[in-house]
Amino acid sequence: MLTFNLYLSMAAFALAASISPGPVNIVALRSGTQYGFRASLAHVSGATIGFTVLLFLTGLGLHELLLIMPALTKIIQWAGVAFLLFLAYKLAVDNGQLEVDENGKGPSAWYGALMQWLNPKAWLASIAGMGAYAANGDASMVWHFTIIYFFICYASIAAWAYAGTALRQLFKKPALMRAFNRSLAVMLLISAVYLMLS
Repeated sequence: MLTFNLYLSMAAFALAASISPGPVNIVALRSGTQYGFRASLAHVSGATIGFTVLLFLTGLGLHELLLIMPALTKIIQWAGVAFLLFLAYKLAVDNGQLEVDENGKGPSAWYGALMQWLNPKAWLASIAGMGAYAANGDASMVWHFTIIYFFICYASIAAWAYAGTALRQLFKKPALMRAFNRSLAVMLLISAVYLMLS
């Protein structure tokens, strides 16, 4: 019973961290709106794999490296800011024309994985999660938490992409799509400002 409760707690943590708004989910939402659900699955898969690799390495001691090398933390932080600003710019200047081809090419898996490694939310979730469930370095707990997180992370990001797909009918007019993209750009700018101030 204790094991089931522990796994349930891990799953609840993973869901709360994965489903909440953040840069990766915003891109999934936008990709679903722009390219459709199927074309967004590469981003969903890459972001999930990228995050779970980060989570796993954190459980094996990556966070210790960041404590030893604080300059590396700053480099990651500023690279994340630059990446968020780049994404915000791309959204802000988009012309609002929706792709008509359901098989149009959305963000790649590599793009999704890179986003996670430059995403402050992903680093915080990794450090907090492993600190809560595998602080003693127990390899089996690191594996269990990573596996649970993988499935929940995939489902959460996919839900954002699906929500974007469902919104496609609302944004058939380019002016509405431009307004939607610009509101997403503002969210990314807020994330970048938060990261600069933290």
